[in-house]
Amino acid sequence: MTTDKIKSLAEATTQVKEWQKAGQKVVFTNGCFDLLHLGHVDYLEKARNLGDKLVLGLNTDSSVSRFKGPQRPLQDQHARARVLAALQFVDLVVLFDEDTPLALISQLVPDILVKGSDYLADNIVGADVVKSSGGVVKTIDFVPGYSTTRIVEKIKQA
Repeated sequence: MTTDKIKSLAEATTQVKEWQKAGQKVVFTNGCFDLLHLGHVDYLEKARNLGDKLVLGLNTDSSVSRFKGPQRPLQDQHARARVLAALQFVDLVVLFDEDTPLALISQLVPDILVKGSDYLADNIVGADVVKSSGGVVKTIDFVPGYSTTRIVEKIKQA
């Protein structure tokens, strides 16, 4: 069941360590993923293809509101987590409430840390943690023209 992919931090840590012990490369990325769209799917699929397992750090509702404003998220964290867990290339979803995923990355210590190419690899939160443990940091180009903000604006204009 897809809900089995949604884990607490303690469960996620145990799972990541088991995967790594078995020689699997664990990829980590994070985000809000409020309205799932082609840009998200393309990004997550490419991230997963960089390793053997994809762990997704998902912002809680309160952290999305702090980051995106009081009108967001459009979908609650339970709905967002379920939709993301249903994707075949997402292996684990773990929620985090902090403003950045640094504590989550520091706990999980993935082999590969991924963010969008709008970030410089050296400026990605947690890059130092991953690199100091022998991991790598990568960026992925976005599909042009797709964003939740753009979708919301289009709906408002309709």
